[in-house]
Amino acid sequence: MDGRDWNLFLQPYEQAVEELKVKFKTMRVELKAREAYAPIEFVTGRVKRISSILEKAKRLNVPADKLDTGIEDIAGIRIMCQFVDDIHRVASLIRSRKDLKLVYEKDYITNYKESGYRSYHIIVEYPVQTALGYKIVLAEIQIRTLAMNFWATIEHSLNYKFKESLPEDVRNRLKKAAEAAAQLDAEMTSIRKEILDSQTEFEEQSNVVSRVLGGIQDLYFYHRVREAAQFQMKFNEQFEKEDYQGLSQLSSDIQAAISKAKKANLS
Repeated sequence: MDGRDWNLFLQPYEQAVEELKVKFKTMRVELKAREAYAPIEFVTGRVKRISSILEKAKRLNVPADKLDTGIEDIAGIRIMCQFVDDIHRVASLIRSRKDLKLVYEKDYITNYKESGYRSYHIIVEYPVQTALGYKIVLAEIQIRTLAMNFWATIEHSLNYKFKESLPEDVRNRLKKAAEAAAQLDAEMTSIRKEILDSQTEFEEQSNVVSRVLGGIQDLYFYHRVREAAQFQMKFNEQFEKEDYQGLSQLSSDIQAAISKAKKANLS
């Protein structure tokens, strides 16, 4: 092992991971606001452990002074999607970004590995502004479905346990599990519309409940205690009956009452 200060070496990668996580999470929020659906389910990130960096450098014959160019996944971002089609949408969005430079892509979904591993990898150059100046670091962005990620996580743990030399029976069972995960993704894609309709309906119901209860609190703020109490009783009745159409009308009635309260407050 060389005598470098690993904390200083890894700092730009840690910064890159944190910045990219924020940017992709923001992308998710914006897409959901614009389109009522985001192809990104959630985002995680990590900086590779020192021991893993050294093991990979040894395996790939990367010299100690070439780690920053020879190891492409020291900074790693993982983007999880619900459907396989979402993966390609996210990859397209990443390609169009101006705050990073695409180096190359590896499609392990169309051309999955012999082990059964499926994922979409994008290697990018990402600029970070450190205390000592501007630095470009390599980062790997992995885009997967939840099923792919579950399988890959298990495989990674088993490879770590068996030092990349999986017993034949374990390897065969993992392949079968990978095929089952791929079948699950295919089934979910086949009922995508029903899934999204259900999720949209649930979200709309949650939103109307929040609007009603928030509006009732606003009425208390304007000292409309009697009105607020009456609306609360109506809410309780309609929520108990799961009458979301009625709750939607109740929300409109509450907003009208708030508008009157505001005008009265100004006069």
